[in-house]
Amino acid sequence: MADAPVQAQGSSLRRLVPRIFSRASRINDLDNLIRTVRSNHPKGDLTVIERAYGIAKEKHEGQKRHSGEPYITHPMAVAQILAELGLGPRAIAAALLHDTVEDTGYALTDLTAEFGDEVAMLVDGVTKLDKVKYGESAQAETVRKMIVAMSKDIRVLLIKLADRLHNARTWGFVAPEKAAKKAKETLEIYAPLAHRLGIQTIKSELEDLSFAVLHPKIYAEIESLIAQRTPQRAQYMQNVVAEINEDLHELRIRGKVVGRPKQLYSVYQKMVVRGREFDDIYDLIGIRVLVNSVRDCYAVLGAIHARWTPLPGRFKDYIATPKFNLYQSLHTTVIGPGGRTVEIQIRTHEMHHQAEFGVAAHWMYKERMAGGKAEAKTSDHDMAWLAHISDWQAETADPSEFLDSLRFEIGAKEVYVFTPKGRVIGLPSGRHPSTSPTRCTPRSATARWGRRSTVASCRWRPCSRAATWQRCSPRRTRMPDPARTG
Repeated sequence: MADAPVQAQGSSLRRLVPRIFSRASRINDLDNLIRTVRSNHPKGDLTVIERAYGIAKEKHEGQKRHSGEPYITHPMAVAQILAELGLGPRAIAAALLHDTVEDTGYALTDLTAEFGDEVAMLVDGVTKLDKVKYGESAQAETVRKMIVAMSKDIRVLLIKLADRLHNARTWGFVAPEKAAKKAKETLEIYAPLAHRLGIQTIKSELEDLSFAVLHPKIYAEIESLIAQRTPQRAQYMQNVVAEINEDLHELRIRGKVVGRPKQLYSVYQKMVVRGREFDDIYDLIGIRVLVNSVRDCYAVLGAIHARWTPLPGRFKDYIATPKFNLYQSLHTTVIGPGGRTVEIQIRTHEMHHQAEFGVAAHWMYKERMAGGKAEAKTSDHDMAWLAHISDWQAETADPSEFLDSLRFEIGAKEVYVFTPKGRVIGLPSGRHPSTSPTRCTPRSATARWGRRSTVASCRWRPCSRAATWQRCSPRRTRMPDPARTG
């Protein structure tokens, strides 16, 4: 009888959010996995995947998931996610083996002897620490261990994100309290990390699945509202797409114009954080234009602004100044047909691939060029924040303090300054210039420091009123607070 309320709650949750009750469509489909990897890495050594699958299936024999499925379906699903991101054979082998050391009697030394140091390091990086030994701090120390490992090889984090994504798709089969705890952790740590890596596909799904678990009724209500308005919105979107296609034809530019689906968690955030009504948010039409070159991007932008009136202050050029996660695109908002607001993104096909798969896109390219033997270097991806996190975690002994600092660090916004040579530098918003890992030498900046700052041995300082940088003496100088000076 004690299980009756849990079963009733599970039945209600399945009705509201069926997507968290996902099951494997095909069990043990090794051929499909190898086919996906071969399409991205035709010269890669695929035998390592077959060997890893054989051992994973043997070690997990008899184990079941909470859904009742054979456990091997989980590492297979994780491997398939990574294969679709474009990772190479050794990373796929590590994904297949990622739970063997933790959940079976397969020792890390045996894995190293069979597959080598590289695969073993990837598996060890995502292996949880023993709760008996570490107690309440096990979760924090496991995350810390992953941070150290991913600073050496970013594929550790990619495997962990794929692992968390597949688990999130099956949260409906676990206890509600445990699912809620995992969902909260995902929103605070793993979704922001996916955003930092620029992997929009994983980030968006993690957020929506976590939202579904934490607020199932609100999730279902927003989903229902979207479904009710979809037919009218789709017709309007088709008209906008047709007009943009006319512009492409006149410019003799080959391109693809598609509508952008609204993310449920994003709608919820705008309603809660910004206090906006659903109709105001959902009436925004999102369009994406994909072309072949940067020159075409700006040509299309000019044509769109000639056709429709752009909203002041809503144009952003992320092609000239990419985001910290290497994202590039042109963003503009215009007053479209019928006076409705239309949000438009313009980018090349290559930029779109980068936006969807982020740092994984770099790995696919590197491994292709190196015949599946690419080295992992954080600097290759311009991920200075990763090295920074790795440095300060070593100085933070308290596990809870470490997790709090990590949440702040990966969720912090950045401001951008320009060096005298025009190089763009990202700096954490609200930080002291003297603590920045970058030299404080820009002549001008588009950002204002949000706190009172102290600059040591710096020839340039930010002016709170003009938002520019001015000369200052080498002595320590206290900056005025912009909130007070206006």
